[in-house]
Amino acid sequence: MIVERLSVGGLKKIAIYGGTFDPVHHAHLILAREAIEMLELDPLKKTAPIASGEVRLAMLQAAIKGEPKFEVDECELLRPPPSYTIDTVEEIRRRECDASIYCLIGEDNVEQLPRWHRFAELEKMVGFVVLDRTGKQPSLSYQLIHRPIDISATDIRRRIAQNESIRYLVPESVEEIIKRENLYREQSQ
Repeated sequence: MIVERLSVGGLKKIAIYGGTFDPVHHAHLILAREAIEMLELDPLKKTAPIASGEVRLAMLQAAIKGEPKFEVDECELLRPPPSYTIDTVEEIRRRECDASIYCLIGEDNVEQLPRWHRFAELEKMVGFVVLDRTGKQPSLSYQLIHRPIDISATDIRRRIAQNESIRYLVPESVEEIIKRENLYREQSQ
């Protein structure tokens, strides 16, 4: 999870970018950067994932190394499952009670939002910002960051399983972890 924060006259803005990041790739990072710029933020930072939580955490930490406006928050890994977005928002709200909180979500998750755990409460606690890389217009009207980027974790996992290059699709440090941990060698969905 990537979280950004900004203090403006004592009021903080926090954006949570949750996901399995299995693996984290440049589209995730590009859209997070776009959100920082659009929302004027500064740092805080479907299916079961294939890589363990610890390995995905290591990939996230490697991917954002040297990026001062990103920080990884481990609260979801430290909490017993299941972990829901509202649990994360409530935890961040306890730590940052005077903050405005945004929830960055991929366009592919918009349709499922009403089915999220305690969604009605969550919708009152955060501002949803849709990160769209497809050009498809989401059906719900939330703030939108549109940047066409044709990179997906599904395709990256497929390429690895088929022994194809993922160079330029993920940060080099993430590719090193994927190779070291021998991840995604089996064909996955």
